[in-house]
Amino acid sequence: MNVELFDFDLPKASIALRPASPRDSARMLVVKPAEMSNSDVLSLGDHLNAGDVLVFNDTKVIPGRLYGTRGKARVEVTLHKRAGAVEWQVFARPAKKCRLGDRLTFGDLEAEVIGVGEAGERILRFDLTPDAMMPALVKCGEMPLPPYIASQRPIDERDAEDYQTMFADKEGAVAAPTASLHFTQRLLDLLKAKGIKIETLTLHVGAGTFLPVKVVDTDDHQMHSEWGSISKGVADRLNLARTKGGKVVAVGTTCLRLLESAATSDGKIEAFEGDTAIFITPGYRFRAVDALMTNFHLPKSTLFMLVTAFAGFDRMKQAYNQAITDGYRFYSYGDSSILFPKDEGEV
Repeated sequence: MNVELFDFDLPKASIALRPASPRDSARMLVVKPAEMSNSDVLSLGDHLNAGDVLVFNDTKVIPGRLYGTRGKARVEVTLHKRAGAVEWQVFARPAKKCRLGDRLTFGDLEAEVIGVGEAGERILRFDLTPDAMMPALVKCGEMPLPPYIASQRPIDERDAEDYQTMFADKEGAVAAPTASLHFTQRLLDLLKAKGIKIETLTLHVGAGTFLPVKVVDTDDHQMHSEWGSISKGVADRLNLARTKGGKVVAVGTTCLRLLESAATSDGKIEAFEGDTAIFITPGYRFRAVDALMTNFHLPKSTLFMLVTAFAGFDRMKQAYNQAITDGYRFYSYGDSSILFPKDEGEV
């Protein structure tokens, strides 16, 4: 499909620069095949049933943006995928200052460029032991807020907490699974009291999620791979819930992409560990997910393409127009939506 089909005009004022407080007070647009309505995240349970299962991503964002030098030249790198014990794939700016064999210094942290890819991609090997990697990033790195926030205000201490979900456990992401940012213990208690279950998986979200789609046709776009894991126990419980009539509700596109990567052609979710580069566009047949909770995404992004595939192209264009008109807040710190699948045959 032509990428221009997924474009829309978004006023700069619609971009949220801070999350709602409390988190569960964010607004939520409910998108069903026959109707759309306004709600809020705290009322999520009103749109689900006992036996449904919410699936969260328990990845933890690391301070993966580093500012440093190569000699006297200034450089910036953003980690996006682990390539070894102390090796990381990164996006480098300016890339021409990070050539093969170059030495880079980020305060007390040093690294060598050991690989060169396209579009500013590099592989760095850091001069430390594996156990020292995360402490060094905490000391020298910065929380990698998306460019549409970082370009409008300085990153500060609040972001270290605001850009981390309550489920954050396994370090490795350089972008938050932002649909989960809305959740609080108060909300979880309400959901559990209704008989709605909770499961977690892990997908280490990479900085590639923010890269623009530069091709004309979606068939020509290459996704960056990300590492994910679903345990056998989680897979078995999700399959059992579906056999009993419950819905699997992916909280965020990261969960949806990993669940779909782990699903067989007949919809059974299997244990999974490894990389996925799944790219979902209209025409994709969903196998593992029955509803999707997600924030509002960028024009012409792979994530907006995903939600149009799930809930319908025309319906999501209408939903985004309504969200803009009604003053919903967009992107990582913005409001939420819950999407139910389009009807069979719906565009």
